[in-house]
Amino acid sequence: MKKALFIVNKYAGTGYQPKLEGRIIDTCIKNDVECTIEFTRDRGHATELSRDAVGKDYAFVVAVGGDGTLNEVAQGLINTPLPMGIIPRGSGNGLGRHLGISVKTPTAIDQIFTSRALAMDTFQVNGKLSLNVSGIGFDGHIANLFANHTRRGLVGYASITLREFMKFKPFEVAMELNGKTIHEQAFIIAFANSSQYGNNARVAPAASVRDGLLHINIMKKVPAYRMDFVYAMFTGQLKSSAICQILEAPAILLKTKHPVAYHVDGEPCGEHDHFDIRIMPGALQVLVPERAFHSV
Repeated sequence: MKKALFIVNKYAGTGYQPKLEGRIIDTCIKNDVECTIEFTRDRGHATELSRDAVGKDYAFVVAVGGDGTLNEVAQGLINTPLPMGIIPRGSGNGLGRHLGISVKTPTAIDQIFTSRALAMDTFQVNGKLSLNVSGIGFDGHIANLFANHTRRGLVGYASITLREFMKFKPFEVAMELNGKTIHEQAFIIAFANSSQYGNNARVAPAASVRDGLLHINIMKKVPAYRMDFVYAMFTGQLKSSAICQILEAPAILLKTKHPVAYHVDGEPCGEHDHFDIRIMPGALQVLVPERAFHSV
């Protein structure tokens, strides 16, 4: 009988529902899998649990939570043959959506057992592991504020974004990539491994988790009347324009004139004025639903 470890963050997204544990157990029994369920206690615990699972007889480890939980679990599995499954339970679920994993929990649990392991790219931001989308500037500023906000989900995120939009000023940055140095004034610079932040906001529509490249979106401050930019992001039609420039590179070095807020997979990381971002091709084995396997 196969064995699986489920690492659950009770506090992800809208909170824990007791029936989740029962659904996991029932589905494992149906698929002849012996499951162990562990609940995270504090920051870093998910990494301890996943790291401890390596070298034991688990067939896979499943992260149950938002992109932050996925990141922690992946830290313990990176560069090992042990695959990570995903049950999205966060506010945005960007990586899960990109990989074709349902945001409906019962469906996502079922998908675990009809998935294939994919060698997925990851990347580092100043030595911190990132799986999905990280960034500097306005989105980093919002991530810092959202972490302490009582209202979660898209509505809570939108309320902070609208409140802070007019206050936040663009910043000067020098970027080294593909043997060139570029000087820009930016509002956000997003480093994307997958296509979206979450909630289907596609900041890099052409991004793939298996192409060995970062998709870098350099965005200027969007005028309030440019609702077409927002529409393009949510419909997957965003492309380089006067408002944004999307570049591709395996690595990028950035230096800002003043410290700028940044985030890694939505988790706030404070401020810095130097950023070293580089891809790690195929570093994480991740379970992907069969129907999405060739398109991610």
